[in-house]
Parts: sequence; C-alpha cells; structure tokens
Amino acid sequence: MNRNDLKSMSTDELWALHEEVASRLATALLAEKRLLEDRLKQLKVGIEAERTSTGRRPYPTVVPKFRNPDRPSETWAGRGKTPRWLAAKLKSGKRIDDFRIRGVA
Repeated sequence: MNRNDLKSMSTDELWALHEEVASRLATALLAEKRLLEDRLKQLKVGIEAERTSTGRRPYPTVVPKFRNPDRPSETWAGRGKTPRWLAAKLKSGKRIDDFRIRGVA
C-alpha cells in the first residue's frame, strides 16, 4: 500500500485498517509467545535432567580439628581460609598444635 492511498482513505476506512492490523498483530504475538513458552519449558526440562544426572556426589561431614580456647564454640576443620581467631593466635607466636582437638586425627 502506497502512502497516497492512506491519504485518500476516510477516517472510517483508516480505523477499520487499524483494527485489522491490531487484530493480526495480537494473533501473531500470541502465537510467538506460545512458541517461546514451549521452548522455555523444553529448556527447563533439559536443565533439570542435566542437573540430576551430573549432580555432585555427597561429601561426608568434616570433623573439626582445631578449637579456640577463649571461645570453645569456635572450631575449624582445617579446610578453607584460616579463621581470624586462629590467624591472630598464630601471629602472636603460638603453634597450630596448641589448638588441636585431642582425639581427632
């Protein structure tokens, strides 16, 4: 359709054209939305299947090996970053074996 054709149309004809375009757009958008939702569902199912098949193995609980003598509730298993209380004690000249919990390998 040419621009001159639109200029020659009456207001009623333009309004009818507007409604037809809006209707077709709504139909096309709904169809595309359904297509995208179906694809999203497939992707989610694929992710869930992948997550269950390649999940991490369960690790046993790690027993604490070191205890803060000032606050016995603070313990450390020897993994990860050294806790602040232990780093401060080591910096002050104590040895790590001073904080070892007896009976733990």
